[in-house]
Amino acid sequence: MKIFTASQIRACDEFTIHNEPITSHFLMERAAQKCTDYLFKRLDIEQKIHIFCGNGNNGGDGFAIARMLYYLNFDVEVYTDLSLQNFSKDATINFSLLKELSGIEIKDFSEFDSSEIIENEVVIDAVFGSGLNRKMEEKLAKTIEKMNSAKGTKISIDIPSGLFCDEIIDTNAVVFKADDTLSFQFYKKAFLHPETGRYCGKIEILDINLSEKFINETKTSDFIIDENLIKKIYKPRNDFSHKGNFGKTCIIAGSFGKIGAAVLATKSALKTGSGLTYILAPKCGYEILQTSCPEAMFLYGGKDFIQNFEVENDFTCGIGAGLGTDPETEEKFLEFLNNYSLPLVLDADALNILAKNSKKLNLIPEKSIITPHPKEFARLFGETKNSFERLNLAKLKAKELQIFIVLKDHHTQIVTPEGEVFYNITGNSGLAKGGSGDVLLGIITSLLAQNYSPKNASIFGVWIHGKAADLAAKKHSKEAMLPSDVIDNLGEVFKILY
Repeated sequence: MKIFTASQIRACDEFTIHNEPITSHFLMERAAQKCTDYLFKRLDIEQKIHIFCGNGNNGGDGFAIARMLYYLNFDVEVYTDLSLQNFSKDATINFSLLKELSGIEIKDFSEFDSSEIIENEVVIDAVFGSGLNRKMEEKLAKTIEKMNSAKGTKISIDIPSGLFCDEIIDTNAVVFKADDTLSFQFYKKAFLHPETGRYCGKIEILDINLSEKFINETKTSDFIIDENLIKKIYKPRNDFSHKGNFGKTCIIAGSFGKIGAAVLATKSALKTGSGLTYILAPKCGYEILQTSCPEAMFLYGGKDFIQNFEVENDFTCGIGAGLGTDPETEEKFLEFLNNYSLPLVLDADALNILAKNSKKLNLIPEKSIITPHPKEFARLFGETKNSFERLNLAKLKAKELQIFIVLKDHHTQIVTPEGEVFYNITGNSGLAKGGSGDVLLGIITSLLAQNYSPKNASIFGVWIHGKAADLAAKKHSKEAMLPSDVIDNLGEVFKILY
């Protein structure tokens, strides 16, 4: 799914209006009807609904939703700025239609008392839409603050008021904090970054039938990883294939006290379909690895830490899980990179070793994949003020080094050397545990070994990891699920795909 900017979304609306053809008012009615259908299925008819409408098209959506909910016998109350009434053309039409209904009370924002709203009631935010690009006026900011302090379920239409569609907001900005956001046709970048996404709650994308021609022909560098993309990437196994068709994965991992990381990476590589799997690890982990991962072949890497990085030239390597930063490990690892040219996957201590000397980043083979979390990224490339700035820096570094960067976050971003960004929307906070990254390392390395391109191995690997985590959370809860539970659910994900 493409992610469009606010200006591209406006252009898509206009193209649809002129080419469907449909009036702008009826397009607004279509959007409002989709929201109303969603709300009707999820709300109780006994719940009173308070809808707050601005003077733009987002307010017009709100007026239309109020009218439609009233026709469905909901108790609806509307708040707007009655002192101005300089509504947009389509909002004016819907405001006039609303005033004709005697059963809906329309009040000024100044009359709103948040203490009057009880827990079972609903607050709907239709004050500002995705077109907001400035700091809101004080009167509206105070209204939003009162809306936030009210009890009850909070729902935003299009985007929580106060957020910009494509940019970071000021740290002291006033923003409506939604439990759910009902957006139209597209995800917005603001939904996907931690500084802004925390205001959005659960995202529901409603299809309002905007022009497929415009969507298909309009270029963007930002995408959502959805199931349509995954189905294009996934390669089901040929019944007449053999183990030699699915590559040789070599996990280089572990040190004294950190053999568990090597186990997780190796198990996840096996569970993701690696044809032949090797684990190069120190001798101190031999019994553990041979017992817990009997399908993998052990390669001697040293006594208590890895001192030997010798691998065959047809191995696909994933390096870093529990590696440690012993001076000899560092020396041998850098020596290995200096003489190695095939794409590989680097994580954790492999990245920490490289971070000690930024000039060593040039040793990473082109088309390789690195999987840093935000702190590892900062050690590698420098501090940034926020996740938007971090992403821009990642795009520069991916191009400069000709590598793929899997920037781990709540919505992990895969950044390509060509400047594309793929946001992942599977996964949950149950992954916020040590070992989750080791699992991801094994998954991506295994896919790379199976001749998925570095780009597709990154996209598919991150999606599989998150999808398995979602299944694990359903079975065990986010709190109790373990990285090993994610591995156990990889097979369920492949069954869904197959």
